[in-house]
Amino acid sequence: MATASPPTPQSTTIAGARPVRLINFLAYGSNDILGAGSMAVISSWVLIFYTQFCGLSATQAAMIFAIARLIDSVASPLIGHITDHFGSTWLGRRFGRRRFFILAAIPLLPSFALMWLPGQTFWYYLVSYVLFELVYAMEIIPYETLAAEMASDYKTKAKFAGFRILFAQASAILAGFLPLWLIDYLGRDSADTFFYMGIVFAGLFMLAVTFLYLFSWERHHPVMAKKEGPGEGLGSVLKGLFRNLASTMRIRAFRLHLGMYLGGYISQDIFNAAFTFFVVFALAGSTAIAGALLGTMYMVQFVAVIIAINLALRKSPALAYQIAAACFAGGVIMLLYYWSQGVTATSALIYIVIGLAGLGRGALNYIPWATYNYMADVDEAVTGLRREGSFAGVMTFVRKATQAVAVAGVGALMEMGGFISGQEQQSAGAVQTLAWILGIGVLTVLAFGVIVSMRFRLDPHTHAILMHEIEHLRTGATTPTSAESGRLLEDLTGWRYDQLWGRNPVAVQSR
Repeated sequence: MATASPPTPQSTTIAGARPVRLINFLAYGSNDILGAGSMAVISSWVLIFYTQFCGLSATQAAMIFAIARLIDSVASPLIGHITDHFGSTWLGRRFGRRRFFILAAIPLLPSFALMWLPGQTFWYYLVSYVLFELVYAMEIIPYETLAAEMASDYKTKAKFAGFRILFAQASAILAGFLPLWLIDYLGRDSADTFFYMGIVFAGLFMLAVTFLYLFSWERHHPVMAKKEGPGEGLGSVLKGLFRNLASTMRIRAFRLHLGMYLGGYISQDIFNAAFTFFVVFALAGSTAIAGALLGTMYMVQFVAVIIAINLALRKSPALAYQIAAACFAGGVIMLLYYWSQGVTATSALIYIVIGLAGLGRGALNYIPWATYNYMADVDEAVTGLRREGSFAGVMTFVRKATQAVAVAGVGALMEMGGFISGQEQQSAGAVQTLAWILGIGVLTVLAFGVIVSMRFRLDPHTHAILMHEIEHLRTGATTPTSAESGRLLEDLTGWRYDQLWGRNPVAVQSR
């Protein structure tokens, strides 16, 4: 079979690169007040809001969450593909192929507050949730490409990821404590608690995204010629789009990265969806106590991110991931043990468990985003192209689709186990179901992520070799600088060395 001609590569070296200053790290990181903050609020509180304050059943609440996420999971790859090619338009040249969408999202972010307006119908909550999810995707996917746009070295990209997750944990702390403060002010039974929370967060989102827009930039990319023939219609264009996105899954390091990402994040989705119910109905607590426990957990996660940054930079992201998963799993096991012994939510023992779980969760939040920033570098060795937007779109697609299934599954299992919305007490069977969800659900997904991490080899040392080999490939080389370097690139990419730099079907699909 004839090998494909390599595409003209786009430069990795940022000529005349702008220095990355503290304000740029802060601006980039602050955007995850939207990215992680909104998800922390939603995953922790939306099922409680819908079932306990809006009169929806657990199944209806889970359906809203699942439908919105599934719609978004389809839209996200399309947005990523569009941003990769938007530089050829007038708006893209004027505002940036990524940053145009960030700017356009700012006036639409108050849609978050509309999600939490009490006293509405099922259809209102479905439409308002879908609207916010689409606005979120329009902003977050271009944002996820900016670390790779603004920097090329391992250390700077790791710092971008670190600032991002530190802000994410700070916003998660607020997501835990703000409902508690509002409950104290408005009263335990006030549904307006969540609406005011939505207003506060919508304002913070707008400030953070504006800050990002003002202090970020993109590297220059040459305008690529359109590949569509004059007779191609919309169907052919869309087919080419999804063929291009599917080609990202043929990069071995990206497949392993996705496995670690989903193992760490989906386990937390399951935990978040069930935890507040577990505190209220299994540990004899309240919504306010659940908020305090979540806030405490997020404070510990903030510290854990700092630890994980140093471990990932000095040692290996895979090792840091495995230690983090063990801490989170240990916290879940201890939580269930204390429940089986009749310990209640007011006991200091529960806070010890929360601390251990928080140490693991903080690191699990940081590590996948640290490794994500290097996926476009591995892909460039394969294709000779820069496809940050495509990778961001696929990550969001897989993440949202699996998250929708996870949270919808929690709601469905709760109802199958006998959970009845609006009741102050639940049956022993319903409580037992919550315990099984926390135990089997969280630990199974975590175990999957750990198994995948044992095969992931990207770290500071191997990334330096990767970047050196990319420069070597740029000269037209078809053999590695050393046998060890060749084996490493074949492990990271999943392709033979002589097939790299565009000499493979992935490059053909990506043009």
